[in-house]
Amino acid sequence: MSVDSVFRTRSLGVAAVGLPDQYADGKAAKVWQLYIGDTRKRTEEYKTWIMGLLKRHNVHSILDVACGTGVDSIMLVEEGFKMVSVDASDKMLKYALKERWDRRKEPAFDQWVIEEANWLTLKDDVQKPGSGFDAVICLGNSFAHLPDFKGDQSDQKLALHNIASMVKPGGILIIDHRNYDYILKTGNAPQGKNIYYQSDLKQDIATSVLWVNNKPHMITLDYTLELLEEGHTEVQTSKFRLSYYPHRVENFKELLKDAFAGKCEQECYGDFKAYTPGQAHTPCYFIHVLKRTA
Repeated sequence: MSVDSVFRTRSLGVAAVGLPDQYADGKAAKVWQLYIGDTRKRTEEYKTWIMGLLKRHNVHSILDVACGTGVDSIMLVEEGFKMVSVDASDKMLKYALKERWDRRKEPAFDQWVIEEANWLTLKDDVQKPGSGFDAVICLGNSFAHLPDFKGDQSDQKLALHNIASMVKPGGILIIDHRNYDYILKTGNAPQGKNIYYQSDLKQDIATSVLWVNNKPHMITLDYTLELLEEGHTEVQTSKFRLSYYPHRVENFKELLKDAFAGKCEQECYGDFKAYTPGQAHTPCYFIHVLKRTA
């Protein structure tokens, strides 16, 4: 979500079990909802790609481990998938819970499970059905919000191990991140449309990189959005500073492989197209698809 799951982001204040929560005051969640607007305005390329992928892998049950306000989960519930949706922020979840309540007379929404959960304690927070879910999704650049305070990626490895543990044999994990390789090389985010959602909001992104011991430790993106909020007649300018861990694509592939103990088939996409290192097109996002083989 390209001011992405921007507003699903975690701040640098650490919550009880290690995942920070920027939503404590509810402002980011509100702006995210304004940014998305009509939750049905997804790009056709995104919807076609993910629906084709899920059907190709015979997916019926899905765990969304970074559901935020529920925007992706709502689409998947509407498409007939059995959804369990979790997030670490109760302020974000209240929007998903409201949607479920408003549509509770629809059987699919009445059966939609929504819970608060933390990646670092996911095995305790989520009841795994049998051998696992047909698919687990973590989209919108969400995973990059988990910082590396210890400098050894141990929290990220634990989180990915927990997320992978929810995937049944033969099931898939779909997880993405921005093209941080390009950002670290150029100092700017790749220019391109929002590949996930259609939005008319004007936006600007300024980028800075924090280096520690000659290694990129954190990328900060300063977002400027122009919003017309309900009850206002003039456009309001909103600014946010959000921090991300800069996953390089090849390193992230290895982290994912390790999370499955090597027992997986792995594909990498750049903006929904098969990615080949050195290709001419510069992706805005990398999307990883892993199938558990055992």
